[in-house]
Amino acid sequence: MAKVRKRGSSYQIDYFDPNGKRIRKSFDKKKDAEAELGKRVSLIAEHKYLDVKKEYTTTVKELLNKYTENFQDQASFKTGKSYCIANFREYFGEDTILSNIRYVGLETYRNHLKRKPTRHGTQRKDATVNREMAYLQHIFSKAMEWEMIEENPFKKGQRLQVKENNKRLRFLNEKEIESLLDACPKPIKKQKTKRRLKVIQSLEGSYLKDFITIALNTGMRKTEILSLKLEQIKEGFIYLTKTKSGEARQIPVTNDLEVCLNDIRKYRQSKTGYIFSNNNGGYIRDIKTSFKSALVRAEITDFRPHDLRHTFASHYIMRGGSLKALKEILGHKDIKMTMRYAHLSKEFAKEEIQLMNGLTSRKENREENKSVTNVSQF
Repeated sequence: MAKVRKRGSSYQIDYFDPNGKRIRKSFDKKKDAEAELGKRVSLIAEHKYLDVKKEYTTTVKELLNKYTENFQDQASFKTGKSYCIANFREYFGEDTILSNIRYVGLETYRNHLKRKPTRHGTQRKDATVNREMAYLQHIFSKAMEWEMIEENPFKKGQRLQVKENNKRLRFLNEKEIESLLDACPKPIKKQKTKRRLKVIQSLEGSYLKDFITIALNTGMRKTEILSLKLEQIKEGFIYLTKTKSGEARQIPVTNDLEVCLNDIRKYRQSKTGYIFSNNNGGYIRDIKTSFKSALVRAEITDFRPHDLRHTFASHYIMRGGSLKALKEILGHKDIKMTMRYAHLSKEFAKEEIQLMNGLTSRKENREENKSVTNVSQF
């Protein structure tokens, strides 16, 4: 008996053709499934039924060109997706028929990525492999929507994500923070006139201390900091509109950060408004060279610019901040991402729970319990 049934988020038609073969096909919308089933039942009744399978001849080149046309304006395209597309194009070949790529081919490609060195000659991280496979899965999902393939090969097997090791949580202690800031190059301030001071900048090096100060007081990502404009800072908040998650957020300005920003307003202005402006009207794209040099001078090892974000989050929690507030400041979509810092608050929880003393003790002992502020052993 022909019918339409709901299967997860899609709708499936189920019927037998005139030869007794059971046919099942899924649709995104219920009305589309009902319309198609009605058409096929009518054809069977009129003895005009022909189950002719559509021939899909779209090539890898055609899909990737269409995908580039539609998504090249995304913020992540130039920095990530374009590199993934180039890898995919090279591995499978531009003239390959898209429908000939099976699940086993995708799994083999993933393992190829794991073995392939990065463009810097280093071993590719699991997170990098997963990011590229996620891009590729999105490309095939769009191919389905654009009717370039009959079925998505990603849905023919298990998830092709590699299990990541996210245990690394490197952050600086207060002594290391002080050493790193002291190791930053200092801008040379030269008095040009009595009323104006001009900063002679070596750009990246001159900006480093301000970059680190902003990162340690806000937890902002590297690109968010480097592309920051003074006009985004007003009424005690930093207003971010272009973020990794695509959602705007506001970050409160600390007193320490306000001192840094006032110095920037006083000594460093640019026509474009960028705090970290370059000589071409834009902003500098990286600080890795001066950052590495400062780490050497400060004798700090195993530390990356992104770890400044971890340092902010770790000290925020260790000083009693809430995970919920931290989630909003960092711009995490899921609280699970913020929970990696939860263990850092255990010592504070150990002290704060002493507030419960006296709730269940005998009356004569309550006054004594109230005076206990530290418990050395449980």
